[in-house]
Amino acid sequence: MRTLNVREAAELLNLHPVTVQERARAGEIPGAKPGKAWVFIEEDLVGYLRSLYPLGRQALQGDGKENDACHSTGARARRTGGSDLPTTESDYSKALGLPIVRRLRSITTS
Repeated sequence: MRTLNVREAAELLNLHPVTVQERARAGEIPGAKPGKAWVFIEEDLVGYLRSLYPLGRQALQGDGKENDACHSTGARARRTGGSDLPTTESDYSKALGLPIVRRLRSITTS
């Protein structure tokens, strides 16, 4: 485990040392101040950087197609869910047997 001072952490993060201190003080960047100086663990800073990656481009996060165990049988099943079909509120109301309320439109004349 390698520890870094503020200057080294700033170089790793490509930030100004004052920015690193401010963000560490605010709890945005993982670090500790056991005495008068900030100390950062290199692996924590790398993890912090990885957390900033856009969701579709995160490194070493898997393919997003996890196989979960079924609670009742223990069989592995691929996660599914959601619908691609556009469904309107009236379609839901009709399917549930709810009364369909027509909304009045505002009519303006010029």
